[in-house]
Amino acid sequence: MLKMNLKALACALSLTITGLAQAAETASAPIVIKFAHVVADNTPKGQGALLFKKLAEERLGDRVKVEVYPNSSLFGDGKEMEALLLGDVQLLAPSLAKFEHYSKPIQIFDLPFLFDDIAAVDRFQASPHGQELLSSMEDKGITGLAYWHNGMKQLSSNKPMYEPKDARGLKFRVQASNVLDEQFKALRANPRKMSFAEVYQGLQTGVVNGTENTWSNYFSQKVHEVQPYFTHSEHGVIDYMVITNTKFWKGLPDDVRSELKAIMEEVTVEVNRQADDLNREARDAIAKAGTSEIIELTPEQRAKWREAMQPVWKKFEGEIGADLIKAAQAANKP
Repeated sequence: MLKMNLKALACALSLTITGLAQAAETASAPIVIKFAHVVADNTPKGQGALLFKKLAEERLGDRVKVEVYPNSSLFGDGKEMEALLLGDVQLLAPSLAKFEHYSKPIQIFDLPFLFDDIAAVDRFQASPHGQELLSSMEDKGITGLAYWHNGMKQLSSNKPMYEPKDARGLKFRVQASNVLDEQFKALRANPRKMSFAEVYQGLQTGVVNGTENTWSNYFSQKVHEVQPYFTHSEHGVIDYMVITNTKFWKGLPDDVRSELKAIMEEVTVEVNRQADDLNREARDAIAKAGTSEIIELTPEQRAKWREAMQPVWKKFEGEIGADLIKAAQAANKP
């Protein structure tokens, strides 16, 4: 009996030691944060992801390991949100157009000609209304951490476009957004939902005749090689919301979460500064390439585009909220 008790005690002790060793190993293992996105490294979002990785690993040492996956190399447009909710990726920075199924008010960022410029976007996002939108999806398991700029949108096409009537009948690639669908329908054009990775080929083969995007995205994806015309319209904004899985974020040690939040705020300032620089440089590079004509609208021509797209505001006012739209309009005044 004594031998059996000693044997059992030895076995239990061995299991305890093994368990403690495994626990220690687990405790010492770094927290892996996979940051996936769909654009190139030399875009504002790409640079932001790399800077976040650099600062997080510098300041948190071996407690955190950040893995960055650009150019849809881990998950593409159609799969990344599902991957986040399943815990297969911890950080994403989708376009704001991707959130209409999770929070209808976020559709405000897709309304055409709502913001006069990127400074107005900044003011709205920093306001209480803008900050509330970051937490508007937590009941669905998504926590917003920051807004990152890409920039103001321009139109591209296979024919010159000076006035809204010039867009009639053309097939435009759009993100998966009902607002953007209606924006092009208001022009009597045909919207075609297509993932970002497919845009170049779609334009090259004529599946679509045009699209809307920022100068930096156009240049990084070589869209100027397959689009002979760009209209400098500034008709909307393409920004991103950096998001994480709510359960993952709240489950982090308090000090790690606090440091990552501070790093994200620091990176956001730099991303938004770089976005302006990159878009200016990209526009200049497209002009110098000589493959495309950049059409500058007169104030009268731009007013016609705005008037043609204005009905989209009313169509989505009920889903977005009239007060939120008024708050965004107020942000146009410094």
